[in-house]
Amino acid sequence: MDSKYTFALRKIALLGGMDDYVVLSSRELGDALEMSQQSASKRILELLDEKLITRDLGARKQRIKLTPRGVDELKQEYSEYRRVFEVNDQITLHGTVVDGLGEGRYYICQEEYMNQFETKLGFRPFEGTLNVTVDKEDLNKLDIIRSTSGAVIEGFMTDGRTFGRVIAHRAKIKNIDCAIVIPERSHYDSTIEIVCQYHLRRTLSIGNGNHIEIKVKI
Repeated sequence: MDSKYTFALRKIALLGGMDDYVVLSSRELGDALEMSQQSASKRILELLDEKLITRDLGARKQRIKLTPRGVDELKQEYSEYRRVFEVNDQITLHGTVVDGLGEGRYYICQEEYMNQFETKLGFRPFEGTLNVTVDKEDLNKLDIIRSTSGAVIEGFMTDGRTFGRVIAHRAKIKNIDCAIVIPERSHYDSTIEIVCQYHLRRTLSIGNGNHIEIKVKI
């Protein structure tokens, strides 16, 4: 995307336009972008055309908000800058242990998955997953992890049922080897599933509500 659009989106977000509508005149945006009011008005129209912002024209003032596409563009830029300045070979996530839906055990126990985990990760997982809700301030890090390549656990079909491809990212919790597993067609929420050769709750003496740190290799 054109850098001039990214710059404008960043300024609008800093003024509060990422989470909600913000009252913003073309003059005020021009001041933020260090350009004339006329040029800022043109930039707003360009952002609208690109579907990067949405606008509500009130009786006196316009309100502007980033669209989901606009937010995604900023996240992409954020991810790239983190790679330049912060990320080396691992990302540290923080989160809270929570109950899962009880489906992890069923999926992990599939022999086709088990064999691939053992071959590609070097361990045969305990029959179940540890579910962790990632802290809000670390969700952008989770986006970075999802954008990187991991160990591909191929999908398969058995007994007329299809099991999808999974991407596994090697990780450590207190120096215990494990992996974050993300379905290829994930709905991208804030909760992650972790597999390990050990029963992590017992091994680490943790339970619901405990806050943990996960170091993810990228």
